[in-house]
Amino acid sequence: MIGPVPSYTLLFDDDAASGVGLPRAIQAIYGGDWRMPPPHAERPYTFTNFVVAHDGRISFDEPGHSGGGAISRDLPHDTWLMGLLRSRADAIVVGAGTLRMALGHRWTPWATFPAAKDGWVALRAAEGRAPLPLLVILTSSGDLPVTAAALHVPDQPLLIATSATAAARVRANLASLTHARYHISPGTSVDLAALCQELRHTYGIASLLSEGGGATYGALLAAGVLDEVFTTLSPVIVGNRRPPALPRPSLVEGVAFAPSNPPQLRLLSLRRHGDFLFQRARVG
Repeated sequence: MIGPVPSYTLLFDDDAASGVGLPRAIQAIYGGDWRMPPPHAERPYTFTNFVVAHDGRISFDEPGHSGGGAISRDLPHDTWLMGLLRSRADAIVVGAGTLRMALGHRWTPWATFPAAKDGWVALRAAEGRAPLPLLVILTSSGDLPVTAAALHVPDQPLLIATSATAAARVRANLASLTHARYHISPGTSVDLAALCQELRHTYGIASLLSEGGGATYGALLAAGVLDEVFTTLSPVIVGNRRPPALPRPSLVEGVAFAPSNPPQLRLLSLRRHGDFLFQRARVG
């Protein structure tokens, strides 16, 4: 298995959960195991992945510097970890905003760390997963860029999750994508709980990775359908020089939790490379 050099330094691991573990070759790079719990009866086991600046921002939100690479400085340890998470996902969900921001990106396990492709292919096969994860695109408005590379990956199944008010628009916009399937939520937004149930029962999805932005993260937390959070903590400081109406995005957007009972995380493991920390936590 090819990975970043040197391997991650494990600072602690407090996860006693059972589940399918990683092959030893991957554990040697990652500095230990990550056991994948089984899916829930009504939805997949769901995890998300972010790189976060020291001040909590997830993007510089500048032309050419809106993705996470500007925060991680394209650190190989961050891009390899992203490949690992994608390799263990039966499906990957992204928001329309993320898709528009990364028009040339493909959500395959090896897109971020191509040298490890053989290892990711072998891991998916060993765990009984399809060669490519189902790609799920969230769009409440139906405004999707039909030219986005992710919509045209050969042999990658595609599900568009949208609202009833936008269904006609998105179907017309994506009429050329004959392989696309659709989840239609009633009303004006995507019902994430209903979507997760459909993924589990209709598509057989056992593990779901979210690579959406702060709004998707917030919506998953609010819907109570998120299990684990992988966070790369970067030493970079983004700051915010803009008017308050146009802040650079932070980790959670679009939802505000009450101080009496906010969601909380339980830290499971912590790894380090240089000035970067790699945190894994379970939503409590």
